[in-house]
Amino acid sequence: MGGIQAMVAEDLFLLISNDHGLNLNQGGCNVDDTAVMVSFFEIYGGRIQDLLNKRNRLKVLEDGKGEVVITGLREFEADDAKHLLGLIESANKKRTTHATEANDTSSRSHAICQIVLRNKADGKLRGKLSLVDLAGSERGSDTKSHNRQRRTESSEINTSLLALKECIRALDSGRGGAKHVPYRASKLTLILKDCFTSSLARTTMIATVSPGASSADHTINTLRYADRIKEKKVGGRSGQKVDSTTGPKKSRPYEKIEKDRSLSPPPLKRDVDDLDILHASLKGQNTEEDLFSSDDDRNVEDIAQFHRTVQNLFEEEETLLNLHMSVIQENAELLTEEGKLLQGVQSETVEDYDIDTYASRLGSILDRKTYLINQLKEKLFSFRTQLKREEELSRKVVSLPGY
Repeated sequence: MGGIQAMVAEDLFLLISNDHGLNLNQGGCNVDDTAVMVSFFEIYGGRIQDLLNKRNRLKVLEDGKGEVVITGLREFEADDAKHLLGLIESANKKRTTHATEANDTSSRSHAICQIVLRNKADGKLRGKLSLVDLAGSERGSDTKSHNRQRRTESSEINTSLLALKECIRALDSGRGGAKHVPYRASKLTLILKDCFTSSLARTTMIATVSPGASSADHTINTLRYADRIKEKKVGGRSGQKVDSTTGPKKSRPYEKIEKDRSLSPPPLKRDVDDLDILHASLKGQNTEEDLFSSDDDRNVEDIAQFHRTVQNLFEEEETLLNLHMSVIQENAELLTEEGKLLQGVQSETVEDYDIDTYASRLGSILDRKTYLINQLKEKLFSFRTQLKREEELSRKVVSLPGY
């Protein structure tokens, strides 16, 4: 991805430069009136972290129009290609990596670099380019000696890649708008939602493969995965396909999606669970057409339970951490109040005080502390229950699905 990012940085500023032959100032962007903004974040373990802003936690929300908004994401303006590449390289160094069974240094997150062109006068959006570096799927043989942290990471990575494939499948088979598209099955697909629904979007997938015989199954799965995107039908006409050349490395961008309101996913019904849609898709899949090899023959129900448990584990962890921080902050406030209360009784300058008021207020403070501790203990018990559940299911699920 580093080479592609470098070429993008150089080409982008070349195209908007005033002396470039293709830019004749006919309504296009130029360096005088266009600001190049960059943001870089990763999706790791169900969390979104800003790699250009001290790894601050971000939230993904949908506005009233159904458009995805990443709250708290910070954009930085790049003055030239060197500055832009420097920001990208700085973010890449902060990306989460760990040693795994397959690699000494393995990316454990999906990284998304967004380069945005804005009008300098009013900040209006003029264009956006998203460079997405997907974490690699791991097979069961690659995760056999993983600890819990690596297991949950692998499950989250594989689930998001499966969600991406199922979103493409749903868009392909549900051109009339009748089929629900499971964007909410993962944060990855929710963030990339506009890449599939916008009439102005173009998408290209570049697949990294290995020529080694020991990686044959990985290579086949990767090429099938990329081929699935390449052959995605677009627009409202049956049989319409992207004009592309078959190749092991990459496919050409999508041809322009026709303006068709039916492409937008229908309103989410309360009884629709996107994760359940993913699990249902695992049942009855043909190994010749889909991306699973013969060693992935498993109990789908166990996998569904494992994915659900891992998702709950991430949610419980986030809730526990937030609650713990909240309890610490409130305890600090209560401790300060206790100090003042005690000083009001023991201070040498105090000649008279109301012991009943002191006892009553101290009782209220202690009751509040007890409530906070019990609340934290309950959440901790729930989190430990999910940890135990994950441990049990990890023994039952011998092999996780690839993409």
